[in-house]
Amino acid sequence: MGEKLKIAVMGASGRMGRMLIDTILDSDKADLIGVTERPGHDWIGHDLGEALGRPPMGVPVYGDPLDLIVKAQAIIDFTTPEATLAHAALTAQARCIHVIGTTGFSDQDIAALDAAARHATIIRAGNMSLGVNLLTRLAQQVAAALDEDFDIEIVEAHHKHKVDAPSGTALMLGEAAAAGRGIELASHSDRGRDGITGARTDGHIGFSAIRGGDIVGEHDVIFAGAGERIVLRHVASDRAIFARGALKAALWGQGKGPGHFSMASVLGLA
Repeated sequence: MGEKLKIAVMGASGRMGRMLIDTILDSDKADLIGVTERPGHDWIGHDLGEALGRPPMGVPVYGDPLDLIVKAQAIIDFTTPEATLAHAALTAQARCIHVIGTTGFSDQDIAALDAAARHATIIRAGNMSLGVNLLTRLAQQVAAALDEDFDIEIVEAHHKHKVDAPSGTALMLGEAAAAGRGIELASHSDRGRDGITGARTDGHIGFSAIRGGDIVGEHDVIFAGAGERIVLRHVASDRAIFARGALKAALWGQGKGPGHFSMASVLGLA
């Protein structure tokens, strides 16, 4: 067996961070060499095992991402757009694999990530699961097969603590459907309907967001025509699917060189 990939997790104390930690620790292909937390967090300077209430792991918790990124071959990043952009500037300098599961980026943010990808291997996806990426491909194919007589609506549901809407996955599905139709999503998107909105615009892609409880993630792509509907659906019941996908992406990124990749590339769907 070859040398294990040295991976760091950015933002360790959240639900996704803890899931990533356990996924990497269970892998025989990767080593967890450190994690980060936001400035002022109680975990900084401690052993990760002790911070989690477990036996010592020999994995330090860093406050300064630079101190860890220079030691890592890959980082996995499910943080915030602001933090991820700061990390991308560092991974570009370190020529490090940067797996990004963060969502909520603006067009300007994506441009900054594109610039960093000229030097680093960036793998970014609104959703890291195999099922969602297959759903994305199916949404594009169905949209390409149907004309504007079929309206496209994307309905997504997540837990009450999610801060962005539509979800990154919903937008990924919308982009796929728009690509199938040969249109730009930005100019053919309906969001946040409320009050007297008028009739639905033909050819637009609608989004609806549900927030509540502990919903991990549910996404429906609805193609609604006269007298019939086609519904493509994915339901995530375990957050571990995202952690496993992120680890798969990090391992895939070895030796790929600079570029801004998606999970479709990782899964051979591109």
